[in-house]
Amino acid sequence: MSTAVMTHRLELDSLADHALKASVRFWFVVLFLGQLLFASTIASFYGLTAARGHVHAWTKLLMHGITPGDRIGNLALATHLISAVIIILAGTLQLVPQVRSRFPMFHRWVGRLYILTAFTVSLAGLYLMWMRGTVGDLSQHLGTSLMALLIMLCAVLALRYALARDFTAHRRWALRLYFVVSASLFIRAGLFLSLLANHGPFGFDPSTFTGPFLTFISFAQYLVPLAILELYFRVRQRSGAFGRMAIAVLLFVLTLGMAGGVFGVTASIWAPAVKAALDGRKSIAETLSRTIAMNGIDAAVGQYHQLKAEAWAGAYNFDEAELNSLGYELLRARRSKDAIRIFELNIEAYPNSANVYDSLGEGYANDGDRALAIANYQKSLELNAKNHNAVVMLEKLGVR
Repeated sequence: MSTAVMTHRLELDSLADHALKASVRFWFVVLFLGQLLFASTIASFYGLTAARGHVHAWTKLLMHGITPGDRIGNLALATHLISAVIIILAGTLQLVPQVRSRFPMFHRWVGRLYILTAFTVSLAGLYLMWMRGTVGDLSQHLGTSLMALLIMLCAVLALRYALARDFTAHRRWALRLYFVVSASLFIRAGLFLSLLANHGPFGFDPSTFTGPFLTFISFAQYLVPLAILELYFRVRQRSGAFGRMAIAVLLFVLTLGMAGGVFGVTASIWAPAVKAALDGRKSIAETLSRTIAMNGIDAAVGQYHQLKAEAWAGAYNFDEAELNSLGYELLRARRSKDAIRIFELNIEAYPNSANVYDSLGEGYANDGDRALAIANYQKSLELNAKNHNAVVMLEKLGVR
């Protein structure tokens, strides 16, 4: 082999190595920022609202928040949320090489905490999904259940190899654990990337949150990252320059997609949630919810008008999302007529909002009033012609 050919191969190897390292760093930075935003949202939204006694606000992000009388379910929910914050932050710390090399004792204790929370977040999540109920269908629940089992399996094997002092195998299983745990971020990034790319829902029904795309992503959220990780392990060991360069390009493209998805979910969900958590006003939704439980919907409607008319109405949060979240909570409780009354209050306050008419349309659809459901979905489309959900629901109701 000539010197020129050897030099060329060495240059290709060096370029491939640099490209792979750069793409891994890029991936880590984007993932770190995404995980930080995710953990901050969980801690601030659920923590601050709970501290002020506004746990009703949790229904904005959860199908079931704190449920009176359901001690086991409420404990499972609190355990799941606290464990999620711990496992996100602890896992990211474990990936930093400087932490592992300079602070080995800290690394080991954080690792033990990480293993423990891998079990608590998985078991609590399984309980909430199968015993309390959540959005999605059976296929999605099976996908998420497999993820929980994989989290616990990877945690056991990572611990086993650490105790056996086989640190090469330990690192591999620890990385697999981190990738499966990070699926909670990957699925959100993937879902919102699809919404951005398609300018609306793709391959699923937003009213029922079911469809082939959601079934696919329920499994892909951890199987695809694990496949990429296994490819990375292989090219690091045996592949030539072309293989390393191919993985570098693939990882770079996927990271760009993840960055777009993280931006989408931050702008649409996380930033508004944090803003709501920092709002010190009393929740009108929580106030009316207590009144409905004690005195019925008529008393709650009267209370709403009274509070809004009084001089100190500024102490309450009358934002559109407040009544909307309360209305959907009533729909989930199969109290469609009460939900309709709440949605009608929201239309009084926000007559130019397409979203409130869309919600009222769903209320009438749930109550079996096809004509009024159609009328409100059509009104929603008049106000916002890009309301994809209204189009889908009108098609379901037989309007083309």
